[in-house]
Amino acid sequence: MDLNLLKNFVDYGILGFLVLLSVISLTIFFERIMFYKRIDEGKYKSRKMLEIDLTKNLTTLGSIASNAPYIGLLGTVISIMITFASISSSGLNAGKITSALALALKSTAAGLVVAIFSMFFYNALLRKTETVLARYDEKI
Repeated sequence: MDLNLLKNFVDYGILGFLVLLSVISLTIFFERIMFYKRIDEGKYKSRKMLEIDLTKNLTTLGSIASNAPYIGLLGTVISIMITFASISSSGLNAGKITSALALALKSTAAGLVVAIFSMFFYNALLRKTETVLARYDEKI
């Protein structure tokens, strides 16, 4: 397989997908914040229906948070494979090897950043959900 094709897959495919996941995560977070600001608990007849509306898309946010590191790790593994393949074809050069391995870790770092922020968003929204539900229970 062509090493440049794999390198482009990591640079544009994996990292691009992680950027997409971060945009989705931010979009869900801001949409939910706006929803929580304008929610009227009094219009809900049951706690269950309120809970369903409050937790909309939180599963997606949790899935992004839990899977982003694995996606980043996949990019890193592919980049390390590319590095080893290029070593075998061009010979041993310590400077090139260490720089290639350092760059290989960028996917894992990006995955961790996406996961950390998504988990923060998820926990913040989950706490807000609990607060709104507690207010609803007090009004009953």
